[in-house]
Amino acid sequence: MELVLYIILRGFAIGVLVSAPMGPIGVLCIQRTMNKGRWAGFYTGLGAAISDLMYSLLAGLGLSIVIDFIEANQNPLQIAGSIVLLIFALYLLRRNPVRTLRRLKDKKKSYMQDLVTGFLFTVSNPLILFLIIGLYARFNFMLPEYGLYHYLIGYAFIFIGAISWWFMITFFVNAVRSHFNLRSMWLVNRIIGAIILVMSLVGLVTGICNYVL
Repeated sequence: MELVLYIILRGFAIGVLVSAPMGPIGVLCIQRTMNKGRWAGFYTGLGAAISDLMYSLLAGLGLSIVIDFIEANQNPLQIAGSIVLLIFALYLLRRNPVRTLRRLKDKKKSYMQDLVTGFLFTVSNPLILFLIIGLYARFNFMLPEYGLYHYLIGYAFIFIGAISWWFMITFFVNAVRSHFNLRSMWLVNRIIGAIILVMSLVGLVTGICNYVL
């Protein structure tokens, strides 16, 4: 029982720590919560959590082929991911939240679309595997005495930890959302778009420099 509790706590901590860094997916989650409501943001985070679980399984299964591929193509992958972020940043900077709200009144909310885009945004960054491997080592998550049962519990709580993080983030962002008017949402779009734009440009320049050198 003590070993199971050990795995539960560490699995939960890994799930939270994998999700917690405020990267592009976190910014996207906040943007959607502000513009479309809490559940749109939560489903975006849920898509990211599914991607994190997939990478956690890959890291646990020890797929050296995948890791070797990422190591060999780290710079091209960084460049490709940065280009995707750059396109999304330009889209956010041009987006008008007033038009978005009007469209939302005319059609049902597509939470599945939010989930899929959250998944694709996160899965497009396979470098997260190295973060997960580091966390596994830090928390002694992969031990020889573990059986299949223990690993299933561990992976389940990695997923629960990730979901809990997105649930908490969207709760707090939604709590202050009512204090923002349409102009404030427009400003938030611009700020978040600018943040992602800077992230993408830094990643693009770094990737190109490392690739050339």
